Formats: sequence, C-alpha cells, structure tokens
Amino acid sequence: MRIENDIKLGFKDVMFRPKRSTLKSRSQVNLNREFTFLHSQTTWTGVPIMAANMDTVGTFSLALALAKQNLFTAVQKHYSLEDWDAFLAAAPSGIENYIAVSTGTSQADSDKLKAIFSAHTQLRFICIDVANGYSEHFVKFVEHTRAQFPDKVIIAGNVVTGEMVEELILSGADIVKVGIGPGSVCTTRVKTGVGYPQLSAIIECADAAHGLGGQIISDGGCAVPGDVSKAFGAGADFVMLGGMLAGHEESGGELIERDGKHYKQFYGMSSETAMDKYVGGVAEYRASEGKTVEVPFKGPVEHTLQDILGGIRSTCTYVGAARLKELTKRTTFIRVNEQENQVYTNS
Repeated sequence: MRIENDIKLGFKDVMFRPKRSTLKSRSQVNLNREFTFLHSQTTWTGVPIMAANMDTVGTFSLALALAKQNLFTAVQKHYSLEDWDAFLAAAPSGIENYIAVSTGTSQADSDKLKAIFSAHTQLRFICIDVANGYSEHFVKFVEHTRAQFPDKVIIAGNVVTGEMVEELILSGADIVKVGIGPGSVCTTRVKTGVGYPQLSAIIECADAAHGLGGQIISDGGCAVPGDVSKAFGAGADFVMLGGMLAGHEESGGELIERDGKHYKQFYGMSSETAMDKYVGGVAEYRASEGKTVEVPFKGPVEHTLQDILGGIRSTCTYVGAARLKELTKRTTFIRVNEQENQVYTNS
C-alpha cells in the first residue's frame, strides 16, 4: 500500500485567471480545431465537443443536430446494422466526419463492428468503450482493431493515468478517453472507491498523449459551460458531454409527464436500468454502478449548444485566446474554495 500526497483537482477547485486581451468581441473567437491523427493519418476539422456514447445521449437524431454545427457524436453501441443502414441512407453527405461507431470488446461486438464498416466504408471513427481501460484484454482488443482497420480513427477508453494513455496510444489508439467516475449518473466512485479528480486527470493524461502525438477526450464531470472551458484549458483536445446534452428533443430516454411538467429519463450505462434493457439484468457477480434520473425536458438542443459555445467563447475573450487551440496556452488556473454566489438559485 502507498499514498500519493499530491493534491488532485476537479473542476470545482479552480477558476481561470483573466488576462489582457486584444479581442474586441466574443464573435472573433474561432472554436474549430484541426487534428491529424497519429495512426490513421487522417485529418479532422470541427468543434471538438462530443455527445457521449450513452443510449440516452448518443442517438442518431442528436448526431444530426450536432453535426449541423460541426460537433461530434459517439453513437451508442446498441444500434443494429439495420439501424445504421437506415440512418446512413437518409443522413446528409458528410455526416461520417462527425460520428463514431461505438463498440464493446466481446467477439459479438467485434463481428458487428466489422459488418457495419464492411457495409459503410465511408465511416471513419471507431469508439472502443469500456468502464475499465486497464485490462490486458482491452489493450489486446485495441491492437486487434488497429490491425483490422489501419485507416480508421480509433478512440479508446476509459483511463485516468498517463502511463495507461501511453500504452493505449502505442497499441493503436489515436485518441484516448479520460475519466473514471466523474459523470453525473455514474456511481463507480462510491461503489468501488476508484477514481481520479477530472481536472488533474486531464492535465496528466494530455501531457502523456501529446508527447506521443496522440489526443485525449475529457469524458465526464462537466455540469456547466465553464467546466467545458476548464477541460479545454487543462489540455483536453475533445470534451465529451452526457448530462448536459440529456433531456432534449433529440436525446434518447422515455418522455415522462408528471404534474403538468415533462421529463426525460437519463441513466448511466452501468445502471440497473441499462443492464435490464440490454443484458437481462445485473449479473450476480457485480453491482450496478449508475443512477437513473429524470431530467427536466429542455426542448431542442440548439439552445443548449448556444449556451455552451457562447460560454467557451467568453472564456477565450477573458484570457485572450483568439482560437480554441490557444486556450490551454493562455490558461492560468487559480485554486479556490468557492465558485458561485448562490443566494439566488433557479427554482
């Protein structure tokens, strides 16, 4: 047993220190990024915000809405080949630049992935997603997928430490997904005691990935637009959102009416709800590690996107970053004990 005494930080522990700026308006800030990925050697341009590969968020309808603004969606893994056929037949040209096909690591998952990419060779992104990215089986699956799809962009995760980021990149991942336990409907930290504060995880993992020419995604922990900015400021190349994109017209989940108000169901993919839906219940050897909640219905996602993107542009103007790429170079975080005056809160 050992104890690390260095303090690890989450989003709530810091704020940006403002700096002089030559920007006259938020409208001058460019949020598009361009990346060339290490192994696939393909190039991508867009706003590097992703919808999470949860079945209440990573839907085809949300992917269409986000792609209109050059945002990305990791499409949830439970769509069938027939679902993909129907979606791609009706989707606009270029949608393949803003979606990833998500997969687990079983043989059935591998077979379905092969079938989808054989039928739709224009697809470019694969998201290999497991809760625990530290297993030898997972690393071997990444290696196998890279050998099978040498020209595709591979996203792999989740991990929270630099050495594992390096191993996944060296095994064939272009982008590593970072985050264990920070999500709003994840209970891994309380069920297992395992986790890592998200801001520190981003800082450490980004350093490891960028040293090898790879990228990272900050996955989880963002509750407000300022958190998204903090993730980018800490070095994240992409930021993945779940709860902030739940509850919209384009999101998944059952629509519920109660006392004249509307809600949408939102749950973690390791929750009892998800396991009942997809694998016949919680296996006797494990526990549920996710919540099921009802999110107030928010209407079209475009209003939420405006709030998020507008917040990031404002962050950039406060620190003098004309482009999103410059934000981490212009970031100085100050540690704080408070963030917001909550005398008045929204009812």
